[in-house]
Amino acid sequence: MIVILSALAAIIPMSLYLYFIWKYDKYDREPIKLVLASYLWGAIGAVFLAFIGSFALNFIVNFFIDDEFGVNFIGAVFIAPFVEEITKGLFLLIIITNKKFDNLTDGIVYGGAIGLGFGMTENFLYFINNSGNFSEWFNLVVVRSLFSGVMHLVSTATLGAFLGLSKFMYLPLKITLGLLGLFLAMLIHALWNFLVSFEITVFLGFIFLILLVIVFFGVFKFSLNRERKMIFKELYEESINGLIPSSHLHILSSTQRDKTGWIDEKIRIPYIKCATTLAFRKRQSKLSKGYSKIFYLEEVNYYRNQIINLLSQASFTI
Repeated sequence: MIVILSALAAIIPMSLYLYFIWKYDKYDREPIKLVLASYLWGAIGAVFLAFIGSFALNFIVNFFIDDEFGVNFIGAVFIAPFVEEITKGLFLLIIITNKKFDNLTDGIVYGGAIGLGFGMTENFLYFINNSGNFSEWFNLVVVRSLFSGVMHLVSTATLGAFLGLSKFMYLPLKITLGLLGLFLAMLIHALWNFLVSFEITVFLGFIFLILLVIVFFGVFKFSLNRERKMIFKELYEESINGLIPSSHLHILSSTQRDKTGWIDEKIRIPYIKCATTLAFRKRQSKLSKGYSKIFYLEEVNYYRNQIINLLSQASFTI
């Protein structure tokens, strides 16, 4: 019974957080398949590799340190952040090649998904290994669901944000920003583990993480606001050229687009998707070169034609 309760206590909170950050990405929501793949990598692949890496490094540390507290402290504050942030980040290096991963917001979503998956599995392992006393088990569930799992979300989302920010930059800057993001992810992880390792600093750990979450959502909101402005700017050019009705500009770049009545309902959703994707593809084509630039320019023409076809089907526009 406790195994089932532990599984539910691990899965439900992290899955709700995942749904929230996916839904919060309101202008160009990432494909759910890629988000779930990221989540599963964190839950399975990253945990498996982290176990191997941590075991190997802890084995080495045991040769030099006999003190049990010292070994555990080094494992928690140095080895775990180093190994786990690398194993979580490996999947970001794969998914960043996808054409859907193109900016800071996407990095936050994919990185956050990986972190939540890792937090889910880690929480489950902690819950089943500390199930002797229900009161203590329940307190552990609350603390790890509200804090430890969220730490994994924020740390890996930090790496993802830096990778997303560097997507269209030159290779040296890509590497620099990627390493900086990895360092910050490890630092966040290490500081959290350090602060919760001592009773006297646990409260500071909670304050630290709460502040991090506030910063996290501040950056998330800032990035979404940049997307909104970019959509308006790119579609403004299309409006000048007669493709997008001028009355649609502010609607397409705001949450008003989710309301009915401003365009024929039968085309509203595909029209929003095509117009938004057009704006992103135009932006990407300006930042790219070589084969990628050709690909994005072809996409721009494709979505322009899609919009022409959709608007020709509409019985009314305002």
